[in-house]
Amino acid sequence: MAKQPQPISPFKNFFAGGFGGVCLVFVGHPLDTIKVRLQTQPKPQPGQAPLYSGTFDCFRKTLLGEGVRGLYRGMAAPIIGVTPMYAVCFFGFGLGKRLQQRKPDDVLTYPQLFAAGMLSGVFTTVIMAPGERIKCLLQIQAATGETKYSGSLDCAKQLYREAGIRGVYKGTVLTLMRDVPASGMYFMTYEWLKNILTPQGKSVSDLSVPRILFAGGLAGIFNWVVAIPPDVLKSRFQTAPEGKYPNGFRDVLRELIREEGVASLYKGFTAVMIRAFPANAACFLGFEVAMKFLNWIAPGL
Repeated sequence: MAKQPQPISPFKNFFAGGFGGVCLVFVGHPLDTIKVRLQTQPKPQPGQAPLYSGTFDCFRKTLLGEGVRGLYRGMAAPIIGVTPMYAVCFFGFGLGKRLQQRKPDDVLTYPQLFAAGMLSGVFTTVIMAPGERIKCLLQIQAATGETKYSGSLDCAKQLYREAGIRGVYKGTVLTLMRDVPASGMYFMTYEWLKNILTPQGKSVSDLSVPRILFAGGLAGIFNWVVAIPPDVLKSRFQTAPEGKYPNGFRDVLRELIREEGVASLYKGFTAVMIRAFPANAACFLGFEVAMKFLNWIAPGL
C-alpha cells in the first residue's frame, strides 16, 4: 500500500470535507429528488398505471410539470446541512484513521480504513437525520399535489410542533443502518482505488484530476450498493403518516416484501447509480482541492 503523503489531520479533513459536500449537492440533488419520488410512490390500485414507470419517466414528468426548480425541490435543507455534515463525515474518517495509528507515518490496512469510515457514518447521522426527513417530505410534496410545507424551515417548525424533537429525528436508526456500513465501504473503496491508480514511485497526493474523479465516482457507486435497501426503508418510514409503522423499520420491511417483493428494496436504483458517480466524483475532487489548499496555507495544522 502507498505511504501516506503526510500526517493525518482531522481538522483539515473537516474543512475540506465541507467544501466537498457542497460540490456533491449541486451535482447530485436533482437525481436524489427522482430517487425519493420513486421510492415513496404508492402502489397503484388494480387496473391503474403507476405514477412513474421508471427513472426517466419520473425525470420527464418532474421537468415538464415543475421545471428545473422541481428537480432542486428541498435543496435548502441539504445545502444547510451538507456542509457541516460532510465536514463532520470527513473529520470522523480522519479521526478514525488517526486513532488507529501508533505512529504518524503508520500505513493503515483496508479493514482499518473500513472501520474509520464506519465511525464517520456514526458522526454524520446526528446532523443528517433531520435534514433527510425534511428533504424527503419536501421532495414528495410536489408530486402529491399538496402544499403542507412552504419550505425547509416551515417543515422543521411543523414537525417539531406536531411531535417534538422525535418528529424531527424520525428515521434516525434507519439512517444509522444505512450510513455506518455504507460509509465504511465508501472511504475504503476510495483509498483502495487511489492506491491502485497511483503510478509507481509517485505519491497519492499527486494523483491527476481524472483519476481522482474516477476513484471518487466509483467509491460513490460502491457506497450506494450497500446503502440502497436501508435507504428505501428510511425514505418510506420518514414520509409515512404518524403511527403507520408502530414497530419502525420492521413494519416497513414486512409491508414492502409482502406487497412488492424483494425487488422493492432497490427502488430508485437507476437514479441512484446515475447520480452516484458524478456527485461523488465532484465531492472527492472538491475535498482534494480544498485539502491541497489547506496544506499550502497551514502545513502544520
